[in-house]
Amino acid sequence: MIPNAVESSAIARLGWLDALRGWAAITVALHHASYVYIPDVQRWMAERFDPGRYGVLVFFLVSGYIVPASLERRGSVRGFWIGRFFRIYPMLALCCLAAVLPFILGILGLRAGLEQYDPVTAVLAHLTMLQDLLAVPNAINVLWTLTYEMAFYLLIVGLFVVGGHRRSAPVASGFALAAVLVGGLIPSTLLSRTAGIGPLVAAVTIGLVISIAAAVSDRPGLRVVGGVLGGLLAAALAAANSRVYAWEGLTLLAIMFTGTVLYRAEHRQISRRAAAVTVAVVLAGGIAAGTVHAGSSTRAWNNQFTWTLPIVLAALTFGAAWLLRGRSFPRWAITLGAASYSIYLLHPILLMVDTQFLGTSNHENKLGLAAFVTVLVTASWACHRWIETPAQRLGRRLTRRLVPPPAPPPTPPPPTDQAPHALTP
Repeated sequence: MIPNAVESSAIARLGWLDALRGWAAITVALHHASYVYIPDVQRWMAERFDPGRYGVLVFFLVSGYIVPASLERRGSVRGFWIGRFFRIYPMLALCCLAAVLPFILGILGLRAGLEQYDPVTAVLAHLTMLQDLLAVPNAINVLWTLTYEMAFYLLIVGLFVVGGHRRSAPVASGFALAAVLVGGLIPSTLLSRTAGIGPLVAAVTIGLVISIAAAVSDRPGLRVVGGVLGGLLAAALAAANSRVYAWEGLTLLAIMFTGTVLYRAEHRQISRRAAAVTVAVVLAGGIAAGTVHAGSSTRAWNNQFTWTLPIVLAALTFGAAWLLRGRSFPRWAITLGAASYSIYLLHPILLMVDTQFLGTSNHENKLGLAAFVTVLVTASWACHRWIETPAQRLGRRLTRRLVPPPAPPPTPPPPTDQAPHALTP
C-alpha cells in the first residue's frame, strides 16, 4: 500500500525516531548474540564497551522524547493507558509464554532463580511490569528495561494530573543530583528485605490497580489522587527496591526525562539554554554517580569506563539523529524501527532455542550469527505485522469508544460597537 501525503509526512517527521529504535534494538540483540556466536569478540569488548547498555540508553532517550508527548497530545490519561496496554502487553504476553513454556512442559529448567518463587507471585509481578523493582527475576532477561519504562509512565502521569508535566528539566536534574548525592546511601532491595517478596508483590499490584483505575476516572479529584499515588509508588520502588543500585536506577530515570526535555526545547516549551543546562547536569551527574559510587561495588556494571562511555555515546547518537530529523531515512531503517519492540523481545528467546535445543556451543560461528539475524528480523517483521499492528489498531478503536473527544474551545463573545463602560453592571 502506498502511503498518502499525510502518512508520508508523518513517516518523514518520525523517521529519525524509528531509525534510532531499530539501531538500538539490533545493537542489544547483537550484544547478547555475541556471547553465543562470537565469544572471543565479546570477551574483548567486555572490558572496553557495553553495547547492550548503550542500546538501552538510546531506547530510554527515545521513550523520554516521544511517550510524554503522546500523553499530552491525547490529553487523556485513560487514552494513554489504553494505548500503552495494547502497545506493550500482547507481544509481551506471547514472549513470556514462549519463555516459560519449556518449564511448564517439563523439558528444561526455568530462567535462573524464577522457579524458586510462587507462580502467582511471579505472574503478578510480571503483570505489573514492575518485576525488576520487586526483586522477582525476569522471565526474559531484557524485561528489566520495561520495568523502568513502566516506572517512567507512572511518573509522567503523576506529573500530568497535577499540571507539572512541563517541568521536565528540574525533574531530570533532580533525579541526576539524587543519584550523586544519595544514590549510594540507599540500600538496594530495601523494601523487599523488610516486607517479604510475596506480600510486597501483592501490595504493589493492588496499589498499581487502584492508582491506574483512579487516574482514568472521569472525576478530576480522583484522577489526581490516582496519578500521584502511581508516581509515588514508582519513585519509591526505583529508589529503594531496584535490582540495580539506587544510583543506577535514578540515573536511568534522569536520562529518560532528558529525552522529554529535548522534546520541550524543540517545541519551544522551554528555552534551549535550559535544555542545554539540563543535559549537562544529567550527563555530569550520571558520570559522577558511577565514579563516586562504583568503588565499593564488585558488580560488572560498575566498571567506570563501561558505565561512562555508553552514556556519552548514547547522548551523541541521539543528538546526531535529532540534528538529522528533517532528512529522509532509508525505508529499511524505518521498517526495522517499527519492528524494534519485537526484535527486542524475540532475540533472547531465539538465543535460548539455539543454545538449549539446537546445542549451539560458545565458539566462533559467524555464519550462525548471520542466520540468527536473518531469522530474528524476519520473525520480528511478521510479529509486528500480525500481532503488534492489529493490537494497536484495536487499542485505537477502544480509545475512540471509551475516551470522549476533547471539548471545543469556548466561543468568544461577538464584538460590539460600543466599548463596555467601567461601571456597566
